[in-house]
Amino acid sequence: MAGDVVAGETVERVPLAVIAREWGRIGVLGFGGPPAHVLLLRRLCVERRGWIAASEFEDGVAATNLLPGPASTQLAVLTAWRLRGTAGALVGGAAFILPGLALILLLSGLFLAGDPPHWVLGAAAGAGGAVAAVAAQAAATLVPASLARSGPGPARVRWTAYLLLGAAAAIRTGPWLVLVLLATGAAEIAFRRRGRADRGGTSPTGDAALGRPDADPPRAPGAPRPPRPARPARPRRSPRAALPLLAPGLAAAGGPGALAWVALKVGALSYGGGFVIVPLMQQDAVERYHWMTDGQFLNAVALGQLTPGPVVQTVSVVGYAAAGVPGGLLAAAVAFAPSFLFVLSGAAHFDRLRADTAAQDFLTGAGPAVIGAIAGSALPLALALGRPWQYAVLVLAALWLLVLRRGVVPCLLGAAGLGVLAAVTGVALP
Repeated sequence: MAGDVVAGETVERVPLAVIAREWGRIGVLGFGGPPAHVLLLRRLCVERRGWIAASEFEDGVAATNLLPGPASTQLAVLTAWRLRGTAGALVGGAAFILPGLALILLLSGLFLAGDPPHWVLGAAAGAGGAVAAVAAQAAATLVPASLARSGPGPARVRWTAYLLLGAAAAIRTGPWLVLVLLATGAAEIAFRRRGRADRGGTSPTGDAALGRPDADPPRAPGAPRPPRPARPARPRRSPRAALPLLAPGLAAAGGPGALAWVALKVGALSYGGGFVIVPLMQQDAVERYHWMTDGQFLNAVALGQLTPGPVVQTVSVVGYAAAGVPGGLLAAAVAFAPSFLFVLSGAAHFDRLRADTAAQDFLTGAGPAVIGAIAGSALPLALALGRPWQYAVLVLAALWLLVLRRGVVPCLLGAAGLGVLAAVTGVALP
């Protein structure tokens, strides 16, 4: 079979039809969020087909976790790009996303209909009752790795501060949470850069020991200083850095402009676990633009967890509530476009990104803020429950997820079943 050259290497030329079929199958079967997606992609690309070496796949997982947005979607795009370049990335990414998108829009029409059956309302209310526990579990699973990454001593103190800032931002500021994530990441870059400079001191070898390319080599006393090479041109500011500046204009525009901004935050400015999209969307969708009620937003989060594909699909339910099917499609297109752009523009440079100290430092600071935001979102989600029996469902869900450490999808299905039972028996009509 003929080969393609991707990132300087010759790889097996996999037909686009095969990529569409295999990535589409993962999009249909990918219940359980990012861990399930990574597992299915690894089984396909590394174990079953041997298209990608195990070490290269692990590097891809690490690199996509450095990017904002849905990491499992970016991994799906990256692995398909590795096989067939840009065409493969577009086909594989679309095949991975579209099955879940179609299903979640179909369910949105059912759950957000003007006069749905009582059993549907019961299922939605039951699943919604478990969502706050799902948020708490999502945050808890991220803590160990983030703590280990931060390091001991003052770094642990900063980690705690970032965590609390993220939680407070999720509870109080809602849509402006992204600014807190950017600020904590930037603060950690500054702290760690200063720490490395202090450890390096002012000795001639200090910068060289830290790996700085512009450091002066050691020279004998009285020897003339060699000419310093010209500095490379300062790279242009990433368009991502200017995205927060677009917020006032897009948000003030209302309608499609506001929906596009909400989706853009989800797709381009969310760091860490997929559940961080909840505080990024909740205040905009419910309080600011009144696209949804509190209960409907809980339904949207539950649907995003119950359907296959990336959790970011939740934004499609918000789009549907705002403007029907066109709104759902617009929200999905805006939310997923950055993932394709990041991979297509940077896949050949991901090794450098992984080795970039500033990128690593940024995630070390933004990571605990993300965890705090996810945990903090559990409070407004719990307060949004409107019926006493939903709190009983929440307690059961917390026991299932946090004490028994069982799966999210069975939890939500069980909670939905309890809601149906409540509605059908008339114990508590939603």
